[in-house]
Amino acid sequence: GGAQAIAALAYGTETVPAVDLICGPGSAWVTAAKKLVYGNVGIDGLYGPTETLVIADESADPRFTASDLIAQAEHDVIAMPILVAVSEEIVDKIEEEIDRQLAELPRGNTASAAFNNRGVAVVVDNTAEAVDVANAAAPEHLCILTEDAEDLVDSVTNAGGLFVGEWSAEVMADYVAGPSHVMPTAGTARFSSALSVRDFVRVTPVLTFDDDTFLTLSKDAELLAKLEGLHGHAAASEYRRRRIIGE
Repeated sequence: GGAQAIAALAYGTETVPAVDLICGPGSAWVTAAKKLVYGNVGIDGLYGPTETLVIADESADPRFTASDLIAQAEHDVIAMPILVAVSEEIVDKIEEEIDRQLAELPRGNTASAAFNNRGVAVVVDNTAEAVDVANAAAPEHLCILTEDAEDLVDSVTNAGGLFVGEWSAEVMADYVAGPSHVMPTAGTARFSSALSVRDFVRVTPVLTFDDDTFLTLSKDAELLAKLEGLHGHAAASEYRRRRIIGE
């Protein structure tokens, strides 16, 4: 594994054939290696550190909310747990629950460091504002633990994965549910999606004109080519057009 494995896959070795596409997350060294070999091979994206944003209102169970945040924080000391709540009282309750749960976890020190290093709590006036914060952050995982969770879904525009309601825990997607476990991080959900079969599919356009269709469009193509100063392009159309009309 590691950066050396990325290099082997990208360029080939005596025992590892070169590939065309490298997919999947890894360490910071793996991510840097994927970025370096991109262009020689395709990549799915640049991932990490992991992040979860939880939207919570008064209906959210503090135990569930705290455990969802901890589930990401225990990955790494640079993981990013984000809480967006509709009141300071909710934040206080969840922070107390986080402290209680961290004391019981084998990786509590790692998770605690993540909260100290990159943990964020944001207080907003309502759940609509919370969604605005989430869309701006474009998190890898967006968990909505609110009474109106399903009503907020259509307002979400930027998220790697969306987990709606208290029973749709993100940990389910990690291990047993349908959504891909490989989701865009660091705000890249603004322009990319979770890894899927589409990443392994290439689309090749196919053009098949007959002479009537060609004649209908050829003068437009020639005009545009000449406007660009590409007269060879125009000639490739003009020669064909002239043959069709008998010139």
